[in-house]
Amino acid sequence: METTLKTTPLNSWHRANGANMANFGGFDMPLWYETGVKLEHLAVVESAGIFDTSHMACVMVTGKDAFNLLQLCHTRDLDSLQNGRCVYGTILNEKGHVIDDAIVYRFDETNYMVCVNTGMGGTVAGHFQNHKSSLIAVHERPVEVTVTDLSEKVSKMDIQGKNSAKILKKVLENPEDLFEKMPYFSFKGDLSADSRARLKNGTPLLLSRSGYTGEFGFEIFISPDAIVQLWQDILEAGKEHNLVACGLGARDSLRAGSVLPLSHQDVGNWKFVNTPWNFALPYNADKSGFTKTFIGCEALLCSENLKNRENIKHEENTKYTFAFVGQDLRKIGAGSDSQVIDGNGKAIGTVLTCATDMAIGWHNNKIYSIASPDLPEGFKAKGISCGFVLVDRNLDIGTKLVLQEKNRKINVTIVDDVRPHRTAREKISNFI
Repeated sequence: METTLKTTPLNSWHRANGANMANFGGFDMPLWYETGVKLEHLAVVESAGIFDTSHMACVMVTGKDAFNLLQLCHTRDLDSLQNGRCVYGTILNEKGHVIDDAIVYRFDETNYMVCVNTGMGGTVAGHFQNHKSSLIAVHERPVEVTVTDLSEKVSKMDIQGKNSAKILKKVLENPEDLFEKMPYFSFKGDLSADSRARLKNGTPLLLSRSGYTGEFGFEIFISPDAIVQLWQDILEAGKEHNLVACGLGARDSLRAGSVLPLSHQDVGNWKFVNTPWNFALPYNADKSGFTKTFIGCEALLCSENLKNRENIKHEENTKYTFAFVGQDLRKIGAGSDSQVIDGNGKAIGTVLTCATDMAIGWHNNKIYSIASPDLPEGFKAKGISCGFVLVDRNLDIGTKLVLQEKNRKINVTIVDDVRPHRTAREKISNFI
């Protein structure tokens, strides 16, 4: 029986504008437009691009014990999270496996929003509900917290790239106020009538200085009945900056080049340890443990000696995730049919992600981006494959490997970063 795909409010626009559509997490989503993945990817690094991300879900957690519940269920230590700030981390089960990765937004001490991935609103909300009883056991009193799944009740779009703020200035009611003191992973506004962030027509929105590309930009949360007009207005405002609509293909290649994981692909049904994203775990100062107790922490602690990654206790299914880069733009398919082969010809794991970052290239054994300030004369970015491997042993940065899928092979190198000179963390004053 054929399953009917869900659609975002922008679905008709995508189809009317030549999008190549496909099933992504149960949603009918654009993979790319007539522009093509390569040019969409380059547009974000050179200027700006917009993405329909309304397939993602939001969960509200409110009440006196909202903080306590999230502190228990999210891996980041939220104790220092201030109003108007957000933070990335993961939501684990008792085995230490990733249910989903998520960004927590703090409005105030009793109001939080959690942004999760496609189709995960109900699952995450249910997980939170199930662990209310854990709070009761800890605090020995009734728990005052309400969990609300907002799946498909909030729409979202992202504008990414160095000209994002300049474009948004043309559609926001009060851009100077919003952009003042707006560091990376901060946000302003909400979807209430009292929101301090508004469009020129008065529509409230939540404007977050975050994204999934590694480049400067914003994520915008807005009512579903307002997003089509906003999308069109932003495209019009961005014409002078060659703004383009981007599909999931460019989103995937941009995030891979920025060493950002895709949930349920790069993190998933194995313990969330030994990854490029260790910052998402609440290590204490000397890495001997965690600063808080959270769901899954005991499973993680028995998997690794936190003081010394080299001395991790080897369990039967211990996994290690590493980023890699190839020699050119050639890539292979990822998944269970792939193999990671070491220098002795032994298969040691599988490929989680393999994409091509078209904004980078090799020159004298060094990777440059088209945005690098020190580009060699005559440099042209030809693209380099990159992604993540899951292997059964620890590897040093610089280790050479072969990735193989059936008869196709590529040579790669383990790295700690891929696309240089990304702009996501730069001061907003550099772009307005």
